[in-house]
Amino acid sequence: MRALRQLLLLPLVAALALAEDNSIEFTGVPRCGAALHELHKALRIELNANANCVWQIQRNANQTIRLVFSYFKFAPSSSCETESIKVYDGPSTYSPLLGQVCNNTDAVPVLQSSSDSLTFLITTNSVAFTRNFFVFYYFFSPETKTENCGGQLTGPSGTLTSPNYPAPYPEFTYCVWHIQTAKNSKINLQFQDFFLELDQNCQFDFTAVYDGPTTNTGLLGKVCGRAQPTFESSSNVMTVVLSTDYANSYRGFSAQYTSAPLPGPVEPDTFLTCSSDSMKIVLSKSYLASVGYNETHLQLNDPSCSPFITDSVIFSFPLTSCGTTKKDDGQSITYTNIISHSANGNIITREKDIQIIAKCKMENNSTLEVIYITKNNIIQNTTAVGRYNVSMSFYDSDSFSTPVRQSPYYVDLNQSLFAQVTLHSTDPNLLVFVDTCIASPQPDFGSPTYDLIRSGCNKDDTVVIYPPLEHYGRFKFNAFRFLRSFPSVYLQCDILICDSNNTNSRCTQGCISRQKRAISSYTWKTNAVVGPIRLKRDLRSAGHSESLAKADVEETPNLQQYSFYTLSLVVLISNIIIVAAVILKYHKCQAGYSYQKIQSSY
Repeated sequence: MRALRQLLLLPLVAALALAEDNSIEFTGVPRCGAALHELHKALRIELNANANCVWQIQRNANQTIRLVFSYFKFAPSSSCETESIKVYDGPSTYSPLLGQVCNNTDAVPVLQSSSDSLTFLITTNSVAFTRNFFVFYYFFSPETKTENCGGQLTGPSGTLTSPNYPAPYPEFTYCVWHIQTAKNSKINLQFQDFFLELDQNCQFDFTAVYDGPTTNTGLLGKVCGRAQPTFESSSNVMTVVLSTDYANSYRGFSAQYTSAPLPGPVEPDTFLTCSSDSMKIVLSKSYLASVGYNETHLQLNDPSCSPFITDSVIFSFPLTSCGTTKKDDGQSITYTNIISHSANGNIITREKDIQIIAKCKMENNSTLEVIYITKNNIIQNTTAVGRYNVSMSFYDSDSFSTPVRQSPYYVDLNQSLFAQVTLHSTDPNLLVFVDTCIASPQPDFGSPTYDLIRSGCNKDDTVVIYPPLEHYGRFKFNAFRFLRSFPSVYLQCDILICDSNNTNSRCTQGCISRQKRAISSYTWKTNAVVGPIRLKRDLRSAGHSESLAKADVEETPNLQQYSFYTLSLVVLISNIIIVAAVILKYHKCQAGYSYQKIQSSY
């Protein structure tokens, strides 16, 4: 009987083991690097010291790749400089750097490519230690939406459920819920029902909860299996993520959140804004008073930069002044200044020390503003992500002195067109580099498109790229017209902005093919669009009603004036003709009577 029970248990044990492996394809995967072409795959990676391994994901699928590092264990106390995972947006490590994972990453990294290829490099230091990583990827179409998947929740309380709940959630699910309640409150999140795939490290399906408005940092926890977890935020914002792989779906979850007032002193009415030109920090006087600070004793790195004090304490200063420091980390440029409490001249003090670290991090796509507060309610770190202000215009000559204001811009076929990208910033130590420019007859840059510049190299024989000049990127090309009689041409350029003090930045390298591009690529990337461009012969064509209508509007006053004078002249001539006819008829009558014989009455 005992043997029979053991025999019956064998299929159950095998099924559990299979569920734990989650149908992961590990067979034949090289231990250090591989070229991957499947639509989805999971990798369990184990590396030792001095590894330098590259995995390339590429497939002609015309889709986006999502890469999830659901578990990573580096050597203890390793630094990001010596041991990390670097992810590149393209087919090689010469492609633009998409993100980095290392020992101090306080998140579950999820990265997405902008095309159908992606590369990641794992580097380890010389410490003898077995590193373990679990990563899975899959291709997906961004336009495909899952119902009831993520969103914004802004009420004082609310509920959220996984897609299809209580039915099994879909495969390849990635949902993000952003919860925001009233100021001076915190969020309590309670999962009433929770059933995800069970795994010791939650590598397959998991829910991650973050103490803040993004998924970049502040991980409160990652859970899976059967549980009823609860989470509490330190402020009025929280982020919840659901990520699933391609096997073993379960019921999912149902959760409820509530908000409650924050204890202690009033939360500071404090914010930081960043622009291309300046940094602005606003501190409420009521909060400073609640923690025992005098607003007149606050100062920046450069004490000569004084705040403007009204109902609030306002520090507003250019990015490159008041002791602001600048750091280029290869992915973004960060400007940092520190507000501290100046000494009052006494030998000792019983006042608490205050230090506000304000950072403007210039990145590609973000409007994030975050305030960090320590346990004793003193502001510790204020961070905002800003955007450089970039514009692009056509100019009438290679002197680039007079911009073209008309729109559409009517040109002759093969006419030389001069384009300039301008960075509006007070930081003089920045370079602008035109990396890629494409032309399209559609304003949304759908098919067809035509490459003018690619990776800093001219792809059209008429393109001339001028050397970088301070905050300007310039080039020229000859006007052309798309086949199939498209009337307009639009231009979109990818712009890179680098620190001019970095001699190895992408902005200083000029034309380099993607295969040979240096790892130290761009710092900040954006794009600019200009157009439409149209041919002058189209302006003369009756078929282009928009241009003719505009011309008609401009000529209306003159036409009306001309019509008035013409009508007056016609009336005058008509009157003259009528008068002349009357006079002529009168004279004819007189002449007739003179020659007529008078008949005799007898």
